[in-house]
Amino acid sequence: MPDYHDDLRLAHVLADTADATTMERFKALDLKVETKPDMTPVSEADKAAEELIRTSLQRARPRDAVLGEEFGSEGSGPRRWVVDPIDGTKNYVRGVPVWATLIALMERGEGGDRPVVGVVSAPALGRRWWAAEGLGAYTGRSLSSASRLAVSKVSNLSDASFAYSSLSGWEERGKLDGFLDLTRACWRTRGYGDFWPYMMVAEGSVDLCAEPELSLWDMAANAVIVQEAGGRFTGLDGVPGPNSGDAAASNGLLHGVMLDYLRS
Repeated sequence: MPDYHDDLRLAHVLADTADATTMERFKALDLKVETKPDMTPVSEADKAAEELIRTSLQRARPRDAVLGEEFGSEGSGPRRWVVDPIDGTKNYVRGVPVWATLIALMERGEGGDRPVVGVVSAPALGRRWWAAEGLGAYTGRSLSSASRLAVSKVSNLSDASFAYSSLSGWEERGKLDGFLDLTRACWRTRGYGDFWPYMMVAEGSVDLCAEPELSLWDMAANAVIVQEAGGRFTGLDGVPGPNSGDAAASNGLLHGVMLDYLRS
């Protein structure tokens, strides 16, 4: 099995760089925010953080490709870094501390591209999560000060906590009825949104989460962290990994029943 220790250390360095940039502008009164063609916001901090990450990768991994939310795809080859400079930009621009930089390394294999390294850094929350294939998933302040993550052992839907982002996406895709039936069948539901519910699945504090429309940069880092914590990460079609355009994550024990509801 390949050794991803060096790539994981690099991902932490990239996250440190991004954190310094994003925190410097968080809650700034003169923060510049634009609206992208898809009607989502982008701030100057999103762009600055991604530019810094790309520059660092050009020096440290010049042969690797890069895909980022703000500046698209660059390079080619079997290894690709996937970056969301600020996941939760709407929170960021309103001063809500629930946002994070997502950094993943994907590697090409027989079954297609799969995430092998992931770091999710939420500096305004003082939290960071990370994982690498075969090395487990962790949370903590640094590589040397961390605790290992493990998903929950909840096996009954009536005892499960389900997290989601919003209702509108499910309604737009004609899947609202199945989604609402799932919320009624669960013990508890909360709309945490963005990266956070996936990290809570990995920590074992939430058992299920799902979103109906996502990009690769929204999912790649989350996927490897959930999987290395012992959980499952698939599309709503049940295909493993972050390549389906939507996502379902769980402790594994409840994955099939969740997908049954969300497919209806």
